[in-house]
Amino acid sequence: MSRSIVLFSSGIDSTTALYWALAKRDAVHALTFDYGQRHKVEVRCARHIARRLGVPQTILKLDLAPIGGSALTDRTIKLPRYNRASQIKAGPPVTYVPFRNGILIALAAAWAETRGFDEIICGFHTIDSPDYPDTRPEFVRAMERAVNAGTKAAYGKAKITLAAPFVRMKKSEIIRLGLSLGADYSASVSCYAGGEHPCGACSSCHLRRRAFAEAGATDPLVRRLKKRGRQ
Repeated sequence: MSRSIVLFSSGIDSTTALYWALAKRDAVHALTFDYGQRHKVEVRCARHIARRLGVPQTILKLDLAPIGGSALTDRTIKLPRYNRASQIKAGPPVTYVPFRNGILIALAAAWAETRGFDEIICGFHTIDSPDYPDTRPEFVRAMERAVNAGTKAAYGKAKITLAAPFVRMKKSEIIRLGLSLGADYSASVSCYAGGEHPCGACSSCHLRRRAFAEAGATDPLVRRLKKRGRQ
């Protein structure tokens, strides 16, 4: 019986990962991190989605703000705004939180080891996203080796697999997959500005809008907010 943890932020990718895991794994637990991010609304939305699906969830709280270096954890750093997605430059963006995914995976591995989970599922992808160094396939492979070298797996206990099933997919392909699995993205938030209502100008808003257009689908979050008179 497989026991899997999904790193769940309530974004498009992690929401799809949660539905994917529910379709393919025996037991699934959502692990959400409140790490001092500007867009803390994602924690509330992740709680809502997990409850709606009946998925057990744990929220781990840590503070990455003292590390600094990112517009997502340091409000003195201006959040970049763009008129169109083509303006987003190559290279690690100012929204990159230094080694965030490495830190979160390490915490998830410690949590998994003490509770007998054997897999950590991440919604990472790299094809058409900003150049975050901690979402690449080589990073995933390296972290899996590190996890199993630094836990009881090094002494013959059960290994922990680090899975990133979407790492070579476009965001529009991830959306299509999620929709085929019945994913409801109406409470899935992506905006970096800090609210449930998309700012429409940050990189995450631009990439989400483009991905839904490429997928030939209407964004359920936008549709829900319009019905509430908030868009």
